[in-house]
Amino acid sequence: MTAKIINGRAIAQVLRNDVASELKTLLKTSPASPLITSITVGHNPSSDLYLKLRENACKEVGIRTNHLYFEKNIREKQIMETIHQLNNDPSVHGIFIQYPLPTYLSQANLIRAIHPNKDVEGLHPYNLGATYLGDERLTPCTPQAVLTILKHEQVSLQGKDIVIVNHSTIVGKPLAGLLLQRNATVSICHVYTKDLKRYSSQADILITAAGVPKLITGEHVKKHAVVIDVAVIETKDGVCGDVDTTSVVDKADLLTPVPGGVGPVTIACSLKNMVQTYKTCMGQK
Repeated sequence: MTAKIINGRAIAQVLRNDVASELKTLLKTSPASPLITSITVGHNPSSDLYLKLRENACKEVGIRTNHLYFEKNIREKQIMETIHQLNNDPSVHGIFIQYPLPTYLSQANLIRAIHPNKDVEGLHPYNLGATYLGDERLTPCTPQAVLTILKHEQVSLQGKDIVIVNHSTIVGKPLAGLLLQRNATVSICHVYTKDLKRYSSQADILITAAGVPKLITGEHVKKHAVVIDVAVIETKDGVCGDVDTTSVVDKADLLTPVPGGVGPVTIACSLKNMVQTYKTCMGQK
């Protein structure tokens, strides 16, 4: 039996259509269309591509975008000042910091500087706290994309053993909280986990975002498991994820490809968050 390869692009198109429809309704009574500002520091090929794809998606659904680019030698204080200006600008309805950032910049400081109402990524402590308490109006984009894919594929989460190979603030930690709220049993693995295979091979659902090509092979995967590959890795042979597809495809029931899996759905989920920040800024729920 060969795994079904999940079509993330098709799922993303459904979400974009929903966002476009909601915006069309909102704009009948709103004075201005949403304006989202992205902040980028330095150039990164994967990051630049993601930004271009997101801006194209915004244009498709009717969201205006503005891109502020800073050189790598920019001081953190200058970026913070820019964020404060955007917070106080009523014409801006959302702020998006593009990752990765240079190591000398504090991701935590920049996230905290964004007003919670304009936090498109849902990573401000206020919004993360709300998410953990069950208020999921503004959840982090990548975890939201994973849940969207599982829901689209009608994968039940209650009582399932789920392993996440990532413990970052952007993916692993919020995703674990969201899965726990759906009554799954969650294990988190990372670079310091002693025996990854011992955990991953027991998972009904395996979600990996380690950024290591071919980290996950057939022997890491339980028969009939669902495998969600969040990683996007640039190699000399092109873009790939964590999963060695050739050895996993005959064991898993469902598998996301890279590219064309989680990535497009993450962008579509960011559009949903943009609509939410827009509604909040405009005094709507």
